[in-house]
This record gives sequence, C-alpha cells and structure tokens, in this order.
Amino acid sequence: MARLYGLLFVAEVVLAVCALISCLSAEDGEIRALPRVAWVLIILFFPLVGSVAWFVAGREPAARRPRSAWPMGNGFSEQERRRPVAPDDDPQFLSSLAERTRRDDQELLRRWEEDLRRREEQLRRREEDRPEV
Repeated sequence: MARLYGLLFVAEVVLAVCALISCLSAEDGEIRALPRVAWVLIILFFPLVGSVAWFVAGREPAARRPRSAWPMGNGFSEQERRRPVAPDDDPQFLSSLAERTRRDDQELLRRWEEDLRRREEQLRRREEDRPEV
C-alpha cells in the first residue's frame, strides 16, 4: 500500500511540475480565467486540483489559440534552414586547412634550402680563404 501512495505522490509532483512549466511558458493571450500569478499559486498550494484545473480551464485550447502571423525562427523550414557547421565537420574549412598546411610546409622547405645553400657557400669561402699548408 505504501508503494501505491509513493507512486501517486510522484505522479502528483510530475503533474504539478508539468502544469507549472506550462503555466509559466504560456503567452499572455493563452491564459484564461485568472492571472498567471494566481494560477501559479493555485498549482503550488493545491498541486493535484490546481494542475488539473490549469489544464482544463486555465489555458486556451490548442484549436482556439491564435496562430502567429510570423512563424517562429527565421521563417525557413527545418530542412531549408542552414545550420552552422562545426569546423571539424566543414569540408571547405578542412580543405583550406590542408592547403594552408601544404603552403606552410613548402615555405619551411624553401627556407631550409636557402639556409643550406648559404651555409654551403660560407663553407666554400672558408676553404678558399684558408692557406694551404
């Protein structure tokens, strides 16, 4: 019997939380009969009765809710909406990164070759400047 009471208590708390979320997230035009503050207090002080009352009489039925002239979001459907892509998933970014790495490697190789030529030239000059014994 205690388990049944515990289960009913959990169901009552879940219903009250859902009613509070619904009440607090409802637009001002969707709330009927009482102001929002009154509905919140009723749901908090009388969780079971207040929650049922909110869902039955407190909010505007979905069929009678006025539709907004402007759709939510930016007006594009979910398929048409271009979502930002993470850099590691963006093929354009990855190809530009590969190109940049290739250019940097080429530049580094060019510098090493120049340094090697310069050192070889310095060695030749030293050998030429040395008197032979």
